[in-house]
Amino acid sequence: MSKLAEKVQEELIQALEKDELVLPTLPEVAIQVREAAEDINISTLSLSKVIGQDAALTARLIKVVNSPLMRSNREITDLQMAIGRLGILYTCSLSIGLAMEQMFQATTDAVDKKLREVWSKSTEIAAISHVLCRHFTKLQPDQATLAGLVHQIGVLPILTYAEERGDLLGDPASLDHVIERVHPLLGERILRHWEFPAHIAIVPSQMQDFTRDSPSVDYVDIVQVAALQSYLGSSHACNQLDWADIPAFAKLGLDPSVDVQADEDLGNATLAAMGMLQ
Repeated sequence: MSKLAEKVQEELIQALEKDELVLPTLPEVAIQVREAAEDINISTLSLSKVIGQDAALTARLIKVVNSPLMRSNREITDLQMAIGRLGILYTCSLSIGLAMEQMFQATTDAVDKKLREVWSKSTEIAAISHVLCRHFTKLQPDQATLAGLVHQIGVLPILTYAEERGDLLGDPASLDHVIERVHPLLGERILRHWEFPAHIAIVPSQMQDFTRDSPSVDYVDIVQVAALQSYLGSSHACNQLDWADIPAFAKLGLDPSVDVQADEDLGNATLAAMGMLQ
């Protein structure tokens, strides 16, 4: 690790421990959707009025409901009908996740490029998480998708910090090292600050522990396996691990040697999920 990476990592962790680090703010529409979701009696009409204030999010949800993954018999063009098709909880989870895309943008070209790379990878992992959850567990696919979308949220304050420090931005290797080491801690802190449920808030900090063996399959396991699957065919260090020793595969009931995206049914479902999110 370079001296620069070591210094920045120490500064970020100290700022986090002292509550001096400025954490990103959840987009307004996401806050409104979450508040709406807390009303167990909310109607599709009421929720559509909340989401309908954001034209881009409305368009994304209509795209989702018409995607091959949802297998709708007829095209849906109305937001209220889309919510009815997706269900209140699924709509809320997906809306919160998709609303975060607007956070992965910056004014500096170098930072903007990095943020878009992170978001693209997050959507890929979220899509695989959706498929793994639906095919191998009895957990909620909307929660798995949301967990995948937010698992790298800790990168945001690091890149904000990097924007203010030209030396870190000019040293990609050090920046990548700092991101790898610090984003899991920041991610959990941010999600807890946003009052996300614990089963999602712990995903960033625990998914890199490949010895982790919880009593039953959970969203950490799903996102962990999804991330590993997304690295297949690349030079990522995770491909050097013996996946047979990783408990998450056994808990999912998934053969570690299987490439989900190479399997015809699972691969098609993953492509459909990626198309839904991107």
